[in-house]
Amino acid sequence: MHLIQFNSLSRPEAVEAIRTALDIPRWLEAVVDARPYWHHDALLGMARTAARPFTPEEIEGALSHHPRIGERAEGSHREARFSRAEQSAVDPADTDVQRRLREGNLAYEERFGQVFLIRAAGRTPEEILENLSARMTNDPGTEQAVVADQLRQIALLRLEGLVTP
Repeated sequence: MHLIQFNSLSRPEAVEAIRTALDIPRWLEAVVDARPYWHHDALLGMARTAARPFTPEEIEGALSHHPRIGERAEGSHREARFSRAEQSAVDPADTDVQRRLREGNLAYEERFGQVFLIRAAGRTPEEILENLSARMTNDPGTEQAVVADQLRQIALLRLEGLVTP
């Protein structure tokens, strides 16, 4: 939808229109309540500002919407379509990559107690695997900060796709 249309929606309609970008109520409300936006950059700037900081509870809630890297989101809803597009470089038929991702995901979840989150859009499977391996050395606090940054990046990319200039 165009920015002008987003500006004209009711508050509940606007929240629903961008929920796919990031399902954190505080973030959604901050972005929607700052309307009207006269420039697309202002929308993205507000979205960036509202995403700092995320609480551990907000991150945990947002992660519940993200499939494991390498697993295809099912369904035809917008969030599943975004996820599939973001992970399009990960070939489900590449058994070696799928095995390495599966093993890495399990090790990560055992270490950090949450799904491995990375902005997969624009990254090769090897880059994703390198990031996964490198992040396994993080302490929990550092990793939480990295996850929050990845979540912000994903939210901004999705928002750009949902609301156009």
